[in-house]
Amino acid sequence: MIKRVAILGSTGSIGSQALDAISRFPGSFSVEVLAAGNNYEVLARQARLYNPGIVVIGNKAHYTRLKESLKDTDIKVYAGGDAIEQVAASQSVDVVLAAIVGYSGLRSTISAIRAGKKIALANKETLVVAGEIIEKLARESGSLILPVDSEHSAILQCLAGETGNPVDQISLTASGGPFLNYSQKKLNEITPEQALKHPTWDMGSKITIDSASLMNKGLELIEAKWLFDLTPDQIKVVIHPQSIIHSLVHFADGSVKAQLGMPDMRVPILYALTYPQRLTTDLPRLDLLENNSLTFSEPDMRKFRNLALAYDALREGGNMPCIMNAANEIAVNAFLSGEIAFTRMPDVVAHTMEITEFSSSPGLEFLEISDNSSRNNAKNYINKLLHKK
Repeated sequence: MIKRVAILGSTGSIGSQALDAISRFPGSFSVEVLAAGNNYEVLARQARLYNPGIVVIGNKAHYTRLKESLKDTDIKVYAGGDAIEQVAASQSVDVVLAAIVGYSGLRSTISAIRAGKKIALANKETLVVAGEIIEKLARESGSLILPVDSEHSAILQCLAGETGNPVDQISLTASGGPFLNYSQKKLNEITPEQALKHPTWDMGSKITIDSASLMNKGLELIEAKWLFDLTPDQIKVVIHPQSIIHSLVHFADGSVKAQLGMPDMRVPILYALTYPQRLTTDLPRLDLLENNSLTFSEPDMRKFRNLALAYDALREGGNMPCIMNAANEIAVNAFLSGEIAFTRMPDVVAHTMEITEFSSSPGLEFLEISDNSSRNNAKNYINKLLHKK
């Protein structure tokens, strides 16, 4: 049976790799919806190549140009965040790949969950910001949420067939990014251009910076709590620069399961789209004789403070992960634009977590308020830093 797919965030790294992956199986998938935020030119090219029924551009300012570029097709063109939410719940869609980066992907993912869709979740911020709410909505609607992140996909695969068997802990592996062995002094001198060069993974700019600062792993440990019903003490982070072991599950009897593979996001994307089946692919295979040196170490949370802050947010709960996420998005943008140093990003996050109003049990409305106030608090702190220069 052909799976009808909506890709939200189709012009980004995950969306583009998803299209490449499913194009290899024309008899298994049909692309029904493509949605993007601003990149209408790439979206138009994707639409011509994959011929979806609907395309949506989030930024309404690009609607006319997108519509004009597709005027000789039968593709329906819409614009705006509300339109993305509506198509995410469309009856013509079986699986929604939620790949819009950051907080902005939350509402469309919620719309798809409320409609009972199968969700291939690449937007980790959805569970970071609103994990408790998302978990409740999925239970009520029967929506199945499957992780696209390679680490969480690895955990899911390791847990297959283990229903009822107690888990001691999980180990989320992290490459450590390009600055793993840098001194504190050298970290202060990192440029955005350096930070955007990841040693093993091909990702978008935001997630690449998060990987370099270990905030990406911080977001992932919060996401893992909600995906697999774990306590903070059950989630460990292990530095594994080769990115061959994607994560491990430690069982109560002392057994450990690991999922291995080449660092290629198309594998977990396809697994989420076809779960519990696997497709036969021509993607690169792991050869342990060629990749025979696998190393592991403990993360340095004094040097990479974002990971420690993420553990703090996870233990605090409530809207604290939302605060942390919003501050981090602002900090990453400020670093990329040259306003602050690489080592200042955790300062921005820590300050915002300290001063923003806390709620132990926030609803969606309060999370929206928290997100906005956290962004403002982070921007104000950055402005103070700039005035001190």
